[in-house]
Amino acid sequence: MSRWRTSAERASSIVVRMMSLAALLAAQLLALPVARAADVAAAPTAAAAPAHAAIASAHPLASAAGMEILHAGGNAFDAAVAVSAALAVVEPTGSGLTGGGFYLLHRGSDGMESAVDAREYAPAAATRDMFLDAKGEPVPGLSMESALAAGIPGEPAGMALLAKRYGRLSVAQSLAPAIKLAREGFPLSARLHDALQRSQKQFAADPEVARNFLRNGAVPAVGTIIRQPELAATLEHLARNGLESFYHGELAERLVAGVREQGGIWSVADLAEYRALERAPLVGHYRGARVVSAPPPSSGGVALIEALNVLEQLPLANIDAVTRKHFIIEAMRRAHRDRAVYLGDPDFVSVPGAMLTSSDYAAGLAASIRSDRATPSNSLPGVGAGASAGPQTTHFSVLDREGNRVAATITLNFGFGSGRMIKGTGLFLNNEMDDFSIKAGVPNGYGLVGAEANAIAPHKRMLSSVTPAFVEKGDRTMITGSPGGSLIIGLVLLATLDFVDGHSAAQIAAAPRFHHQYLPDVVRYEPDALSSDEIAALKARGDTVEPGGRRWGNLQTIVWDRASGTVEAAADPRGEGEGLVD
Repeated sequence: MSRWRTSAERASSIVVRMMSLAALLAAQLLALPVARAADVAAAPTAAAAPAHAAIASAHPLASAAGMEILHAGGNAFDAAVAVSAALAVVEPTGSGLTGGGFYLLHRGSDGMESAVDAREYAPAAATRDMFLDAKGEPVPGLSMESALAAGIPGEPAGMALLAKRYGRLSVAQSLAPAIKLAREGFPLSARLHDALQRSQKQFAADPEVARNFLRNGAVPAVGTIIRQPELAATLEHLARNGLESFYHGELAERLVAGVREQGGIWSVADLAEYRALERAPLVGHYRGARVVSAPPPSSGGVALIEALNVLEQLPLANIDAVTRKHFIIEAMRRAHRDRAVYLGDPDFVSVPGAMLTSSDYAAGLAASIRSDRATPSNSLPGVGAGASAGPQTTHFSVLDREGNRVAATITLNFGFGSGRMIKGTGLFLNNEMDDFSIKAGVPNGYGLVGAEANAIAPHKRMLSSVTPAFVEKGDRTMITGSPGGSLIIGLVLLATLDFVDGHSAAQIAAAPRFHHQYLPDVVRYEPDALSSDEIAALKARGDTVEPGGRRWGNLQTIVWDRASGTVEAAADPRGEGEGLVD
């Protein structure tokens, strides 16, 4: 260890020069490719089919909807459509049809892998400084609470692509469970009750929301049946006419009219021109494990693989627990720094993905890490200042008996999106425009900072942190992901490390978590994630360490062990979800 520390101390004196050199190299490296259906990646070999199917999602009724579709003869891709639609009904805090996200796919028959990019994009009328005042400063709340905050939705297009290219059932069959939940209702859960309570004043003033979720202006008791007839009608329209009808004709015109009535800038052309894309997923390796995740415009895969590459250079297995956590924190710090500086929509900017996910680049970053000292974030070239993180979005994981897999992270951005509902549709309006860098160095609602790579431009997709992942090591495969805004990358990083160490799905989902995101330069932690001695030791190294204030994330994890034939599905105990194995 002493020899390694001497090398690190020597290297730390040149860290700033190394980071500057990396910036120069970035312009010379190829951007990550945009892939369509014919260009998606194939895993080395197709694996034997599991003896069981499994689904883990953030709500028991959504997991049950997916399992219903599997029992009806559908595959994992059909089930993903069903779960997505059901979550829009029973978990409106996390996702909805006006949202978007990424669907990571693996086909069991031939090992084909693809990332379906259903990320929202900016309306054509969007401008670089649309959320700034005359002095060039952000207008409070404009990028989060107004109709201007809404990007053009991607989730219906992503669901349509899944159904058409990979599913075997009709869209009407896959939407049927969600339609029933919206039409006949479901019992109000404690989690949704509490979320409604926090927004009660705003929702009571909005008749669109109030008639669906409130009773005489008040949040009803837990267990009250919540019916959403307008959302049911919207889903029925999509079932009759296809998911593509979200973007054309009568429904599209109603959506645009409803958004513009509230001051938004959507157009019929914006909807008609939207396309979900298939992109090549990112593939990395860590201590004998193969890691697959989402490419830009998600930052998740790049940051996850970069952090793992850094940690592979460090002696995690032969050190004390607090130094191991220190190394993980330092890897998180550097990955989030690069996220802020380099990443954006690859259709608009050159993303230096080859550099950021290379082992040589990681070796340089690892050499700048001292075992006895934290690296101040302001010593790394970067942008701006940060703020706080948040818990929204949703994730689900699916495995069918043919070995098909889906890891899907979808979102409206914040809880209930902007909290506004489009008239007569039952659809909450997303506030994804806040995920752009509305001004260089100014943090978004999750405390994430960005630069020009993630600046607003018409039909540009805003950068995301979603990190759906497949991890394979030996005979074991994990399907995982989580909500959590800026926390997501770190949550999936910790889950990957636990999986590589042999932990079960339940252990991975329940493990306490700590987090660093470059800015703010603070280590935050859940209860039980750091002992008092570890907190003191990290502070002695120079870290600012603060309790997170609440538990984070909602990890939904499936682990398939081919050697034993077992399949585990674990919902995060922090949430109300359920893992089902059939």
